[in-house]
Amino acid sequence: MGLGFIGQEIARAALQSEELELIGAVDKSPSLAGKKLSDVLGLPAGTFKISSTIGQAVGRRRGVVLLHATGSKLPQVTDQVLEALTFGMHVVSTCEELAFPWFNHAALAEKIDAAAQRAGTTVIGTGINPGFVMDRLVATLGQICGPVRHAKVSRVVDARTRRAGLQRKVGAGLTEDEFFALVDKDAVGHVGLVESTALCALGLGIDCDDYEEELTPVFAEEDITGGAFPVKKGRVAGIHQVAVGLAEGQERVRLELTIAVGADEPGDTIELDADPPVRMSIPGGLAGDRATANLVVNAAPRVSAAQPGLLTVLELPAAR
Repeated sequence: MGLGFIGQEIARAALQSEELELIGAVDKSPSLAGKKLSDVLGLPAGTFKISSTIGQAVGRRRGVVLLHATGSKLPQVTDQVLEALTFGMHVVSTCEELAFPWFNHAALAEKIDAAAQRAGTTVIGTGINPGFVMDRLVATLGQICGPVRHAKVSRVVDARTRRAGLQRKVGAGLTEDEFFALVDKDAVGHVGLVESTALCALGLGIDCDDYEEELTPVFAEEDITGGAFPVKKGRVAGIHQVAVGLAEGQERVRLELTIAVGADEPGDTIELDADPPVRMSIPGGLAGDRATANLVVNAAPRVSAAQPGLLTVLELPAAR
């Protein structure tokens, strides 16, 4: 459900999976509904057409997993998730706030959890971040340590390697005033960094009682080309976003995310202050869009075998 850029990547990944059979697609956009999925993807994808509703796509089939990619904010997608549950579907969603919805939307989380348990199905939010590199992967590394005193995770992404929509989402090309005007409207920046911080703390056994987040622009020091559009010197090239988890006023978890056109030294780094200490570096970083699609597809068989309710990625088995 949802055939934007990420949704199409998910569909392609599902077609390649030996564990899944793709049986339908849903998108309410008039430009897509009624078209054959194979025509939209530009590769063989069965003969079915894209439906405008879940009911049209699923019919009376039970035990279907909905691969969901329609929005980042939980209030925007809650009705879609609840509707899927009325059809007895499991849901694997890219909605960032659904990765740990108890943080900002506890009432909606409880509503979804109760509906999933009534349906006997499972709901989970996942993706590259939140869902893996800055939380689940960190928790996995933490299994080799004693008590973790502090965790720091940094992710640097050169937005030129990502879709145009992401470059706009991080404010590339804007003036400083335009950037902060969108910040005030909550219309720029990465959704889910605090949710990742809470997941990271939970996975490491760190009991944080407060969280803080800060978003600042990264400016182009020279004219930058190579992206979806040029960024002039002095304009915003992207974002630097930081979220921290505190325990009794002391910083215990720190997540730093830079997504900018032309960002230097892209990569992912995890540092755990523990016994033994751990430092893991992934030069270049994990590929966000393709990785998110694969994470969603690989989670589908796992959620169909999981306990009913609203879960987090920490409850998924580590193996595929």
